[in-house]
Amino acid sequence: MRISDCMKPSVKIAGVALAALMILPGVPSRMAAQSKDEDLGATLKVDVDVVSLYCTVHNKQNGLVGSLTKNDFDLAEDGKPQTIKYFSRETDIPLTIGLLIDVSGSQASMIEPERQAGTQFFNSVLRAKDVAFLISFGADSDLLQDITGTPRLLQQGLNRLKLNTGYSGPTSGPVPTMNKQRGTVLYDAVYLAAHDMLAHESGRKAIVLITDGEDEGSKLKIKDAIEAAQKADSIIYSVLYVDRQFYGGFNIGYSGEGALKQLSEETGGRLFTVSGKNSLPVIFDQIQQEMRSQYLIGYTPTNSKKDGTFRKIDLKTHEKDQKVQVRKGYYAVAAQ
Repeated sequence: MRISDCMKPSVKIAGVALAALMILPGVPSRMAAQSKDEDLGATLKVDVDVVSLYCTVHNKQNGLVGSLTKNDFDLAEDGKPQTIKYFSRETDIPLTIGLLIDVSGSQASMIEPERQAGTQFFNSVLRAKDVAFLISFGADSDLLQDITGTPRLLQQGLNRLKLNTGYSGPTSGPVPTMNKQRGTVLYDAVYLAAHDMLAHESGRKAIVLITDGEDEGSKLKIKDAIEAAQKADSIIYSVLYVDRQFYGGFNIGYSGEGALKQLSEETGGRLFTVSGKNSLPVIFDQIQQEMRSQYLIGYTPTNSKKDGTFRKIDLKTHEKDQKVQVRKGYYAVAAQ
């Protein structure tokens, strides 16, 4: 099913304003009885609006730090200190994963390795209650497999990966850029994965994006893709996979790395680069370890207004050599 065919762009663009901040993925916002340790895995006595943050912590050697307590963190929102009320280390909360694979002309020689690595990724990452979906993107975005927990169906979707290049045809539609050449609708694909697939899912959510980072012809901008991911409370793990020969062997005309870094860092993810020593299967294993080594932090903001504004988050540990990987902020939108 071709996403770009079945959903009108004008509807999707207007839909950005309707996306709600996801409150405590996998945990209801109205919760009953909570024990004194204030663990998010339990339930609470009172009705509260809680902002939840999934984060990972790395040490100076880039190793994962998995033994911290809530007293090891300092949290601020828009520069104002916040009290961490709920805290847990999460490895078993169900995952919803969107695997997005670039099949544009610049990735023609990469499709088969991507297919093989995707198979290994789904087989090794998905556990009971985890689900995933698969989108390919080039000139268009194609939903190759809807959300499912069945590896066989995901494999069938991977088998349908194929080169997708071309031009957009004449149109009288509401989006002027639809008349332009389209080669890699990267930002449109990320937006669709976040807004249309993940926004209404609960639990932990992640987009794994395999591409060289070049966008050509998206109807939406990178800021729209990032906003959709933030509103869906979805982390983006970008995998930079570049065919050096396509760019003349010297990266001539190539500039996609910066966009992938921005997509990941703004949503609490990380950029990985495929190289001789860092293959796709190795990177997929690293992503899996990160997703299984997250902390879940919850707090009730001192600013309780639901005015739709973006609130900046600053989360640090007391150790200066530790780096906290977390989304840059959230939109204070009333839950739908």
